[in-house]
Amino acid sequence: MKTAFLIIGILVIVIIVLYFLLIGNFKKQEPEIVILDEPVLLAGLEINTNDKAIYKDVGIAAKAFNQLKEQHPIPELKDPWAAVNISKDYNPVERTFTYIVGEVVTKKGDIPSGLKYFEIPAATYAVFKIKPKSRFAWGITMGRTKRFIYAEWLPESGYSPLGLIDDFELHDERSLGKHPEIQLYVALKEK
Repeated sequence: MKTAFLIIGILVIVIIVLYFLLIGNFKKQEPEIVILDEPVLLAGLEINTNDKAIYKDVGIAAKAFNQLKEQHPIPELKDPWAAVNISKDYNPVERTFTYIVGEVVTKKGDIPSGLKYFEIPAATYAVFKIKPKSRFAWGITMGRTKRFIYAEWLPESGYSPLGLIDDFELHDERSLGKHPEIQLYVALKEK
C-alpha cells in the first residue's frame, strides 16, 4: 500500500513539473487598442462548435481547410501570408459558437467548393499577444486568455463586445518558428 501511495505521489509531482515546464503560469496583460480602418477579407471554412469540442474541432476544421486548399489553391492570397481564425455568435447559455478557419485574400475570386468568403469588420479591437510556452500549450493558453478577457478584462474596461464578431486570431510569420506568437483581436465598442 505504501508503494502505491509513493508511486501516485511521484506521478503527481511529475505531472505538476511537466505542466509548468510545458504550459507555465498565466500572465494577465493589458491589450493594445487598435482601429482597423478597412475590413479584412478572407476565404475560409465555417464550423459550428462548443466550448467542450473546440479543441478537437479546430484540428478537424484546419485539416479539412488545408485539404481543400491543396486540391484547389485559393486565388488572390495576401502577400505576406496571413491566416485568421474567427470566433463569432457565441451563445453563453448553450456555450456554442461559429468558428471559421481561413486565409486573408486581397479580393474575391473563384474559390474552391466548400469554402466561402468572410469579412472582418473595420472596427476597434483590443489586441492581446498569445505566446505559449510550448507548441503543446496553444489551446490551453488561448483558453486561459479568452477566459481572462471575457470574465475579467472586458467587464472592467470601458468597452463591451461589438456583437458582429467576437474575436479573431491573426497567424502570420510571427506564429512560425521557435518562439511562436499570435495576436488575438477582440471586437469592441465603447460602453
